[in-house]
Amino acid sequence: MSSTHPRPVALITGSGRRVGAVIARTLHAAGYDLVLHYRHSADAAEALAAELGQQREQSVQLVHAELAALDMLPELVTAALSRFGRLDALVNNASAFYPTPVGSATPAQWDELFASNAQAPFFLAQAATPALRQAGGAIVNLVDIYAERPLADHPVYCMAKAALLAMTRSLALDLGPQVRVNAVAPGAVMWPSEGKAYDDKRAMLERTPLKRAGTPEDVASAVLWLLRDAPFVTGQVIRIDGGRTLSV
Repeated sequence: MSSTHPRPVALITGSGRRVGAVIARTLHAAGYDLVLHYRHSADAAEALAAELGQQREQSVQLVHAELAALDMLPELVTAALSRFGRLDALVNNASAFYPTPVGSATPAQWDELFASNAQAPFFLAQAATPALRQAGGAIVNLVDIYAERPLADHPVYCMAKAALLAMTRSLALDLGPQVRVNAVAPGAVMWPSEGKAYDDKRAMLERTPLKRAGTPEDVASAVLWLLRDAPFVTGQVIRIDGGRTLSV
């Protein structure tokens, strides 16, 4: 699978909205061509693809998939290779997030939270490994500071992100030297879609040394650095949290 495609290619999951879309814009501006995965956010993903396509023609491929459908995951890699002939980067960004208090958590919630946060990233990485090895590429996983310091009433989400963190380190060990695998752990960057009370936000920022929330651009810059500018970094977790994990 030799490729004459001149630019590096990145596959980003959950790239229609929020942090995923900002990662897409950041990598595209840095010269990456993109395979943008989305699930429900078709309108947003199509608008993003059109926006980036105007900036550089033929630079974006859109793919729709339910990440819980494991047999569809290799097709995301195939889409990248058939369109661009190479794959240099995988960004596992897609994530479900909601509370599962002990006493009310269901197997269906477990399945959904683990599907997007742990299971799909692993099987997508496995499918992408041959192409990433060929390209000398890299994987970046979006974990969470809650993978190491749990959030109350979110045990299943925290467990799934902890699994993704363990996967990051395991794959760094197993895929070297050709493929580097790292993670980014955002802190208070974008509040969940359903929102948090203002007092919660203010109290959280008071405990953060930099005294402000991060931006999606802060996360995207770290992803780009790990993919492009960190050739001797693997198995690491970069906390994008304003120092919040330093305080209780």
